[in-house]
Amino acid sequence: MTNALIIGSGIAGPVAAMALQKVGIESVVYEARPRSTDAIRAIVTVFANGMDALRTVEADLPVLDCSFPAERSEAFDSGGRPLGQRSMGGLYGVGPRTLTYQRLCQVLADEAARRGLHIEYGKRLVTATHTGSGRMVVGFGDGSHAEGDLLIGADGVHSTLRRVVDPAAAEPVSAGSAPVCGYTRNPAHSAKPETYRMFYGSRTFFAYTTAPDGETWWFTGVPTPPVDKADHTITPAQWKQRAIDILAGDRIPAADIIRCTDDIVAVPAYHLPALPVWYTGHMILVGDAAHAAEPNAGHGASMAMEDGVVLAQCLRDLPTIQDAFTAYDRLRRPRVARLMSTSTRMSKTAVPAGPLRRTLRDAVLLKRLKGRARNTEDWLTNHHINWNTPIPQNIDGDAALQ
Repeated sequence: MTNALIIGSGIAGPVAAMALQKVGIESVVYEARPRSTDAIRAIVTVFANGMDALRTVEADLPVLDCSFPAERSEAFDSGGRPLGQRSMGGLYGVGPRTLTYQRLCQVLADEAARRGLHIEYGKRLVTATHTGSGRMVVGFGDGSHAEGDLLIGADGVHSTLRRVVDPAAAEPVSAGSAPVCGYTRNPAHSAKPETYRMFYGSRTFFAYTTAPDGETWWFTGVPTPPVDKADHTITPAQWKQRAIDILAGDRIPAADIIRCTDDIVAVPAYHLPALPVWYTGHMILVGDAAHAAEPNAGHGASMAMEDGVVLAQCLRDLPTIQDAFTAYDRLRRPRVARLMSTSTRMSKTAVPAGPLRRTLRDAVLLKRLKGRARNTEDWLTNHHINWNTPIPQNIDGDAALQ
C-alpha cells in the first residue's frame, strides 16, 4: 500500500490526508507547532467551493457545526453611500461559512484523528531526500526521521519543503498591508443576519458581519512596511490604533466599531509570485506552499481544500506518482493563476491610488453591482469537483479549465 508523508496540519494537510484515505492511501501529518490550538485566531471564510470539496470527503458537517453563514454582501463607498448588494453563495455547497482560522484547523485535525489518521506535533522539517529505491526520507528538528512513498508539502506560504522542491523558487512577498480583525459586541452597528457589510474606504477596505450570538466580527487591511513573520513587537493595541487612524476620515462605522473592540488579531500577509515548479520526484506542494495569492479574494482556505481532494483523485486514477503529479499540476494551475490575477485586481480596487481613481472605482462598482444579485466571481464559488469522474492520463489545458 502507498503511504504519504504530509508536512503541515493547517488546512490543506488534514484535507489531503482524509482524501488520500478515501482512495486507499495511508498518511501521517507532521506539524512544526507543538499543538493545533496554536493557530492564529484570524477570521476565515470557507466559500461554497471549499464546502463542496469538504463534502466530497464527508468532512463538511464538522465545519458547518462550528461556523455561521453569510449569504449576501452589501457594499458602500467611503461616504457610507450604498453601492449595491450581491449573493455570496454558489451553485454547490452551502457556503460561505465564517469562523476563525484556529477553529478551522482544530476541527479538521479532530476529524482526521476521528478517522484514525495521525498528526504528530513538534515535527519541524529539516531535510527531505529521495532514497535509491525511490522512497522519501524526511528528518525533523528533534532528530527523528520518517519514510514514505511520497511527500506532500502543505506547510504554508513560508514552506520549508518548497526550497527542497525548487531551490530557485521565489521567496514570499509582503502584501503591503496586514489583515487586522477583531471581535466585539456593538449592537448599534450590527449587520443583518447572514450578511457582510463591505466598505470601500478612501485608504483601505473594511468589512463586518454579525454572528448569531450577536458578536460583530470585522476585518480590514492596514498598510504597513514588510514585517517579519516572527515579529511580535507591534502590540494589538498599536494595530487597533493604526486601523482607527486609517479609517477615521471616512463617513462609515468602521472607526466606531474598532474603538469598542478589545479582542484584536493582526497577521502579516504574504503572497507568492507564480511558481514554475510545484513538484519534483516524489515531492509535491499544495495550498499556500504552492500558490499563496494576495488575501483580498479570501479564497485561500477553499483553494487549499480543493488541492487536497484533486491530488487524491489523481493518485487514485493514474498509474504512477509522476503521472498523478503531472495531472494535478495541469488541473490546478490554470484555476490558481486566475485566482491570483483576480486577487491582485481586487487589491487595487480595495486601495485605490488617489481621489480620482477612488471616484472611478466607486462608479465602476456602482454600475457592476446595481441590479445584480449574482456573485461577480461565480467561476470561483461555483467550482465543483466531480469525484466519481476518472482523471484521464493525458489531461490537456482545456479540461483543466473546467
